[in-house]
Amino acid sequence: MTLGFAIVDAHQHYWDPTRHYYPWLCDEPPIPFRYGDYRAIRRPYLPDDYFADAKPFQVAATVYVETEWDPADLVGEMRYVDSLRRDYGYPTVAIAQARLEHDDCAMVLEQHASWDFVRGIRQKPRANPNAADTAPGGMTDAAWREGFAGLQLNGLHYELQTPWWHLHEAAQLAADFPDTQIVLNHTGLPADRSAAGITEWGNAMQHLAACPNVAVKISGIGQAGQAWTVEANRNVVLTTIELFGPERCMFASNFPVDSLCASFTEIFAGFDTIVADFSDAERRALFHDNAVRIYRLH
Repeated sequence: MTLGFAIVDAHQHYWDPTRHYYPWLCDEPPIPFRYGDYRAIRRPYLPDDYFADAKPFQVAATVYVETEWDPADLVGEMRYVDSLRRDYGYPTVAIAQARLEHDDCAMVLEQHASWDFVRGIRQKPRANPNAADTAPGGMTDAAWREGFAGLQLNGLHYELQTPWWHLHEAAQLAADFPDTQIVLNHTGLPADRSAAGITEWGNAMQHLAACPNVAVKISGIGQAGQAWTVEANRNVVLTTIELFGPERCMFASNFPVDSLCASFTEIFAGFDTIVADFSDAERRALFHDNAVRIYRLH
């Protein structure tokens, strides 16, 4: 399977739980997870493993996204990424983690920004059971927003992973910080594929798509206990592209996490099938060019 051009994988992970501490990969029992039992990925996953999975696609660059590393040593994760880059030449760039509501946030952001390969920060803001609830650590929290303000000062953007019912908060955040790029992870997590669930997800995505400083990664759309198929995911992919436009969407593997749902080839061949009728320029934008621009890979 080949697209005829190289891809940039805008969201992937490496880890080694035999050498480093990741609570969700190391502790027992495993945490509740949206894909169900994830014991199969609680093992080392390094660049050689990734590129074996990615065959036969030509991967020009990858974006490493933080892996819920030891919360007592957030800067240590980027030291690990630096060692991977020296040993393997990958990842190309990285997204680090910071606790935006913590008192040491400014110092952590400054340390992350000192690495020339760090492009942004992901911190999953507190997710509440429904949109009416607010609590410390969420996007409406004053301390959290103060930390968020430090991203632009350090030349960093923000990677947002949150359930779709918090996207109205994300839209307000984007409006309040129009000069900070926000990248929505995993397509807004459309887990409920019922007609009502997809409608509500789509309405929330439409609200966020009105913010010009927001892009979205189309990834992480597997479903627990179900095969990743074009039929299951076509509507989610095409609705996202329709709302954000092909210039603000990127395809990504979320490997090895999404290996729980499908092979790398099944996912990327599925994306290719879904956008087969798009122009060559639009397809290249989705698979490669947008990630090059947003993650400053020039």
